[in-house]
Amino acid sequence: MRTWGFGLLAALLVASIGVGAQDPPRRPDVPFVATDDAVVTGMLTIAGVTAKDVVYDLGSGDGKIVIAAAKLGARGVGIDIDPRRIAEANANARAAGVSGRVTFVLGDIFDPAVKIGDATVVTLYLFEHLNIKLMPRLKTELRPGTRIVSNSFTMGPTWPAEKSQQVGNHYVYFWTIK
Repeated sequence: MRTWGFGLLAALLVASIGVGAQDPPRRPDVPFVATDDAVVTGMLTIAGVTAKDVVYDLGSGDGKIVIAAAKLGARGVGIDIDPRRIAEANANARAAGVSGRVTFVLGDIFDPAVKIGDATVVTLYLFEHLNIKLMPRLKTELRPGTRIVSNSFTMGPTWPAEKSQQVGNHYVYFWTIK
């Protein structure tokens, strides 16, 4: 009986630690690097984000981009494969007072079960080969007029950016779904 009680206590302790203590379901494709504040502003500006938008950040990390979009009045959805990043993003949203405008989803951005179709703006900070891998999904699941912005990495030569802008040491690239 004591063994069962100790096991239950251990299980409850692990559960109480929460999502932040779990390991990702698979290894993330990119290391987490926080986006510079100036780049966040540049991305939201080049996309023309307004209060009417639903901003999805694919690989959202600490949630900085969707939190900034929420401060502009937009709704935001961050998707990340790392539970620790989701926990951090939720804490950051609470601290920023925008929890009611943002949602963070634990999921794989390459999994079609993770829906992105209601986005009006999609932001990315992924390597070019991952942007290229994601490109077919963006083109088929997003509605015409949806804006896409990438920090530092293009979609490769087959889908040149419509606009680009240097922000500090980074470039911000912009596309529209046709």
